[in-house]
Amino acid sequence: MTAENEPPYRRIAGEIRGRIRSGELAPGDRVPSTRGIVKEWGVALATATKVLTVLRLEGLVETLPRVGTVVSARAPAPPPPARVRAEGELTRERIVAAAVEIADGEGLGALSMRGVAARLGVAAMSPYRHVGGKDELVLLMADAAFGEARYPDVPPDGWRARLELGGRTLWSLFRKHPWLAQLAPLTRPLLLPNLMTHAEWALAALDGHGLDPATLLDVHVLLYGYVQGLAAGLEQETQAAAATGVSEEGWMEQQAAALHALVASGRFPVFSRVTTALDGGYDLRLDELFEFGLGPLLDGFAGIIEGGGRGPTAAGPAVRR
Repeated sequence: MTAENEPPYRRIAGEIRGRIRSGELAPGDRVPSTRGIVKEWGVALATATKVLTVLRLEGLVETLPRVGTVVSARAPAPPPPARVRAEGELTRERIVAAAVEIADGEGLGALSMRGVAARLGVAAMSPYRHVGGKDELVLLMADAAFGEARYPDVPPDGWRARLELGGRTLWSLFRKHPWLAQLAPLTRPLLLPNLMTHAEWALAALDGHGLDPATLLDVHVLLYGYVQGLAAGLEQETQAAAATGVSEEGWMEQQAAALHALVASGRFPVFSRVTTALDGGYDLRLDELFEFGLGPLLDGFAGIIEGGGRGPTAAGPAVRR
């Protein structure tokens, strides 16, 4: 995205972010309010709200009662005075680490080679001496992120315990780096060494149970797809909150009238009964949903794995390939 096409709220958030990271705004200092942003940058109130939402999601600001929005105590300390580093100090590893920091904090859409160079304090074209371009950089970032977790040399007993550990390990990585779930569909897998480590762990857990190769891969892909599919919601919610300036709770509040109309229509009796019974509302927590779904998913695998194959189904005989 070029500077000309960058949404105003992202540009303004970037300017305030720069003030925080440079130390101009220290922890506890008030940041421009929505009305202050409207006045200083000449934008609409909705745009100003998006600015503060982005900074809040990044952990840079927080809202205090009777005080307003201030720089968070968790905001990173300003770096030492910037200087252009000597070319020999730059490495591929440092470039990848800086890029991961940007994607974690601002989303993959905010990543650019120029932005990485600025973060590292080097000339804009310097990273190209070590990385061919953004596409290559993203693959290096993904490989590094998937390599942050390791499995024990001695695996737990039983295929189920091994798959549980594999699923939870992947979830923790997607949780830490939500952008990973946006990189590639299941039909176009990323062929990365550190991602293959997770695949090897799952395949080894399934090996030796009499599964044909296609079924063995199917079970592995289903587990990975379950984790990736839920993880996609993490990044999407962050993007939605940043784009609209409305939190998940705020969005649900805005849907109250539409929900009431659906319940009152009489067309959806089970939905109406269930939602009416939830006096306190329904909180969708992805971490809890992941754990809730993992057990039944593995229960479903048990009949295949412990039975040594797909077996007959209600629709007919076992699938042949």
